[in-house]
Amino acid sequence: MNFFKKFLKKDNPIKSNADFWNWFIKNEKSFFKVIKEQGDVNRLFFIDLSKKLNELKSGYWFLAGMFDEDTAELILTADGDLKNIAFVEDLVEEAPQIKGWKITALKQESGFENQGIEIDDYKFSKDTLRFYSNDLNNYPDEIDITITHKSLSEDNRIDITNGIYLFLDNALGELNSVSIIDNLSVVNTSVATSDLVPIEKLKDFLIWREKEFIEKYDGLRHSTEKDSYSAFEASMESGLPLLAVVNTDLLQWDSKASHPWVAVLEMEYTGLSNNGMPDEETYNLLNIIEDEVLQELKDSKGYLNIGRQTADNTREIYFACTDFRKPSKVFYQIQTKYSGKLKVSFDIYKDKYWQSFDRFYRGK
Repeated sequence: MNFFKKFLKKDNPIKSNADFWNWFIKNEKSFFKVIKEQGDVNRLFFIDLSKKLNELKSGYWFLAGMFDEDTAELILTADGDLKNIAFVEDLVEEAPQIKGWKITALKQESGFENQGIEIDDYKFSKDTLRFYSNDLNNYPDEIDITITHKSLSEDNRIDITNGIYLFLDNALGELNSVSIIDNLSVVNTSVATSDLVPIEKLKDFLIWREKEFIEKYDGLRHSTEKDSYSAFEASMESGLPLLAVVNTDLLQWDSKASHPWVAVLEMEYTGLSNNGMPDEETYNLLNIIEDEVLQELKDSKGYLNIGRQTADNTREIYFACTDFRKPSKVFYQIQTKYSGKLKVSFDIYKDKYWQSFDRFYRGK
């Protein structure tokens, strides 16, 4: 065992997916053995695995166990974080064939029939959960569902809600649970406002709604070449100025739901500003970065630049997208490239009707 630890310490830093898999191959027999024999998996596998994944990029999670008598399974997961799903998928896509191992991207669906979990004496299964759909007249394309649990109270709302999310994560699979449902609320069964539907019918309902959505919007694009842009000036509560430039034609588009993912790149330039605004050098750098992003995220490919906002030592750039994978990769590249000059972060979330940008409508 001392040799095993010594061997691991000599490994080079992980800088690419290939580096990670080369390291894994060197150690997979030891990893397989500890899983197979149900040994100290945390000390002999998980600690080192976590370290190597973090060297590659933060945000990787994992599960491991025996898939069958002769095969160990390693499940790499983003733990429901949209920003990291593309990286998990790419890492698994580049995994070599390793005898005795099954490498899986994201937690797969286990279905509703034989799936159930218990947390702090609360049970989550087809016997305890029901659902119904909410029709939103102003937002007809949104998939808004309510799930009921008879034990829900204000005291245990967080526990019950977390349990339901975990149940859906397992039953529907990680990707489906975070990408298809737009809004989810949880109520006690006694206050349901519509007929209750068995939870095991949820998958069929989501497939039907998603199919309708795709048929309605698939391939729809908007060219921004001739669009009009408006500049907005305002003051924050702190008194600092806020400047924004937004595509006002785009905000009036009647097919917003075709680009349901909002991607936000945030760049902080604290210490290099005047009254919260960038100085000339920083301003030029921010524009260079924005041009780089626009070269990668084109409207013809499904990535619409809504505009940007500058205030309080921060610039935000907004996109509405048909997919969340490429923006996460492009933004991460920017984050890595300019980490020594700016504090760069990003967020990606679903907003079919771009309600995030209501503040840019005149009069709002």
